[in-house]
Amino acid sequence: MTLRVRGSEKSGHRLRALAGWLALVLVVAPVMGGCSYFNKDNDLVPDTPADKLYNEGLFLLNNKQEYKEAAKKFDEVDRQNPYSDWARKALLMSAYSYYQAKEYTDCISSAQRYVTLHPGSPDAAYAQYLIGSSYYDQILDVSRDQARADKAISSLEEVTRKYPESEYATAAKKKIDMARDQLAGKEMEIGRFYMNKRDFIGAINRFKVVVTQYQTTRHVEEALERLTEAYVSLGIIDEAQTAAAVLGHNFPDSTWYKDAYQLVKTAGGEPNENKESWISKAFKKVGLG
Repeated sequence: MTLRVRGSEKSGHRLRALAGWLALVLVVAPVMGGCSYFNKDNDLVPDTPADKLYNEGLFLLNNKQEYKEAAKKFDEVDRQNPYSDWARKALLMSAYSYYQAKEYTDCISSAQRYVTLHPGSPDAAYAQYLIGSSYYDQILDVSRDQARADKAISSLEEVTRKYPESEYATAAKKKIDMARDQLAGKEMEIGRFYMNKRDFIGAINRFKVVVTQYQTTRHVEEALERLTEAYVSLGIIDEAQTAAAVLGHNFPDSTWYKDAYQLVKTAGGEPNENKESWISKAFKKVGLG
């Protein structure tokens, strides 16, 4: 009869498992011997201290103006030390470095990550401003698609809405105004195209956008004159007179008003504002006229 020792069965299982593991090591070790883990010539370089990487990034940024290389250093801080205070600072510096390098997609990515991870940080306003500025700097001339102008306005309005007391709110407002001017210019370009095609309804719809949405831009004077011209061409003299009257009331010294005045006079009318006209209501809505 075989004598069984208590616990020997469990011990046997553990020994067999250990033996199997050792056999696996013996099989794998020769294969791994050619890898960098065991090759003295290819030993893994230990992580660089966060402060050293950060300062190297600052040196490349400030002294060398090597913005992309600086950004890589800051990205490495974030990779090696996630969620640390060094990573927080490096993430913002990464966004700034990419912005300086005109690598706007990377700048937006880093800045958006910063705002998401650190919404309550005093520097969140600047990160949001970098997002808006990155879109703003990519705005194309009015003959091209203006999707970036829309994104710039939306991102910069976040600065003025969430951080109205920050030092970046004023700069954001200025860029918003210029981006809106760009969008108005696009509408004017299309409106002029329709005018040349004698598609007066299509032209009116475009000039109406400028008058209702972008009336604080420099394009509104021309838009009112063009409306006067289009309405005269369609024989809608009442609206032509209103457009000319609103133009003269708000911009009496404008050369566009002189043209509008002559148009309605030639059509047998006078600049006369109809208070029920959409043009009159649009200007009263924002306190003009």
